[in-house]
Amino acid sequence: MQAWPGGPWRRPPAKGGAVKVEIRQAGGRYELLRAGKPYFVRGAGGGQFPARIAAYGGNSIRTWGTNDAPRVLAEANKNGLTVMLGLDVARERHGFDYADPQAVAAQLQRIKTEVLKYKDDPAVLLWGIGNELNLEYKNPQVWDAVNDIAKMIHEVDPNHPTSTVLAGAGPREVAFIKARCPAVDVLSINTYAGLATLPQQVRTAGWTGPYLVTEWGPTGHWESQQLPWKAAIEETSSQKAAVYQRRYEASVLQDQAHCLGAYVFLWGQKQERTPTWYGLFTEDGQESEVVDVMQYLWSGRWPSNRAPHIAGLRLDGHAAADTVYLRAGQRYLAAADVADPEHDALTYRWELLPEATDLKNGGDRESRPAPLPGLLTTPSPGQAQVLAPAQAGAYRLFLYTTDGHGNVATGNIPFYIKGQ
Repeated sequence: MQAWPGGPWRRPPAKGGAVKVEIRQAGGRYELLRAGKPYFVRGAGGGQFPARIAAYGGNSIRTWGTNDAPRVLAEANKNGLTVMLGLDVARERHGFDYADPQAVAAQLQRIKTEVLKYKDDPAVLLWGIGNELNLEYKNPQVWDAVNDIAKMIHEVDPNHPTSTVLAGAGPREVAFIKARCPAVDVLSINTYAGLATLPQQVRTAGWTGPYLVTEWGPTGHWESQQLPWKAAIEETSSQKAAVYQRRYEASVLQDQAHCLGAYVFLWGQKQERTPTWYGLFTEDGQESEVVDVMQYLWSGRWPSNRAPHIAGLRLDGHAAADTVYLRAGQRYLAAADVADPEHDALTYRWELLPEATDLKNGGDRESRPAPLPGLLTTPSPGQAQVLAPAQAGAYRLFLYTTDGHGNVATGNIPFYIKGQ
């Protein structure tokens, strides 16, 4: 873990008003310019721990709305970072009707107020108009509304490009945006397992302009192996670190003609299917092995003290992919094979949760299941004795292994109780 704040890549705070950002095309190659200088986005989605982004070689933050904009912008300026400032555009899947002209006009005015409020902050890099508006939608008039917002931005803010964020890079949505959103300057794409082939996907979909990757991360829960009880298998933090590095190097760093950079997801912690699936940090701010990878990808340097590495995690001798069934009231042994690169002393914490049932789409807020007490004992480091819950159903056993230097390795095994 690199010391922070004030690591070797920290920049002086910005001063003054808006900084001009524009897109330049030359010889079929697109480039983002900030204050006239090339600016490749090495970004993180989420406003937590901004000093760490700067210390580890990142340069930008992405938000999904303006609710916390004053704090995020202040922290960005303090740490020499920019912000892709999200504008919260209503989603059809939440009940908004894009065939209602009054509702659409009211939304436009609300967003105009937000743009006018923040457009002159020196940390603003570009505007993100909505997030995944193509998720579970039917009415293509949403793209007319997006274009009207982009046109409005260009009228009141000559200094910052506009973008809208898609879930994936489907040909249908790309065609809509090309036809109905001429005021949108940059296409932004959220993708997970698909990141490795994103440049080809973008070309196949027909997009020939510049694009940003605005969310990317582990294999998504919808892309992972599904167990018979509909639970998805989550990668360990070490498996995630490997796929983050491999996919980023295969796509973001390869497409130098059209890709303007990327925002890793999530620079913080959230409950989405599990408490560990998408966050690069734990709830108490410990850093996973993925953070080590991001420091390397952003700066070309590995941290001096790296996170523990999980080589294996088993319950009753079985890995998660083996489809683990247990009997209620029986005792089972869980064992982890974890190593620390610096041979730091490791601390193991186990947690037993029922499988999450508050399941949403598109990153909507989910509630964290309450841990089940009294069912775990730890006979030795790296091992846990599990008393299988009495009630039939789906559960997960979680492991958190820390090294005493702010680093953590995480993994979990889903299992199912068949009953007595």
